[in-house]
Amino acid sequence: MKIATYNVNSVNARIENLVKWLKDESPDIALLQEIKSEYNTFPFFELQAAGYSAEILGQKSYNGVAVISRQKIKTVQKGIPDFTDENARYLEADITVDGEEYRVASIYLPNGNPPYNKPDDDSKWRYKLAWMGAFYRHAAELADLRKPVILGGDFNVIMTDGDVYNPEEFRQNALFRPEVVRKLKAFSYLGFYDAFRQLHPKDTGYTFWDYTGAALRQDMGMRIDYLWLNAYAADRLESCRVDKAPRLDERPSDHTVLEAVLR
Repeated sequence: MKIATYNVNSVNARIENLVKWLKDESPDIALLQEIKSEYNTFPFFELQAAGYSAEILGQKSYNGVAVISRQKIKTVQKGIPDFTDENARYLEADITVDGEEYRVASIYLPNGNPPYNKPDDDSKWRYKLAWMGAFYRHAAELADLRKPVILGGDFNVIMTDGDVYNPEEFRQNALFRPEVVRKLKAFSYLGFYDAFRQLHPKDTGYTFWDYTGAALRQDMGMRIDYLWLNAYAADRLESCRVDKAPRLDERPSDHTVLEAVLR
């Protein structure tokens, strides 16, 4: 079973890129973030023509997550339970592939940095910490499920110095502050495994390169997209890789694809 996560940075702007990647790689399941689309503007028809159904939690112009699959998708949860959130950031579903039911979630975790014109505004930072706390509590419940669970998406967290091209430049950034690093590391104590790091302990594994300057050409990237697997899924893990091809397309997202193959 092949599953991937991909922050598309506007699904309608990247639909040609997305369909091309789907045809080239044929994942069973893809978790999308930053679709930036409401239900009535989402490209269901184009994805159906490529052989995929979709469930979404959309939002106009911002955020938004989707789960797409060749198989039937059963939506389990829209938004994190017991957490009031006006933003579309979490979608959870059950999907059966080759007789095995998987619980998957597409996640777009808050960035947390202040607006450029309000550097002292900490509201987005407090929102990020609260969101991560609610997500952790729900993940603790998911950890008890006796079936493969995969939590994938753009987590907006840099885990270690080896996950960003210049750690010192990001020490005070909301993606790399110790509070959020600790919160994400805590997922391993629940029994979730970072799929890429399980198989590639020393590779950079960058999944994001800024549009500005020569970031992509000079590999000035960061690893902020993850596939977290519970023990039932991690035990089946055969491969996990960053697919840089979508980032090299014309008019690409600033993220690229992270995909895993499970037995």
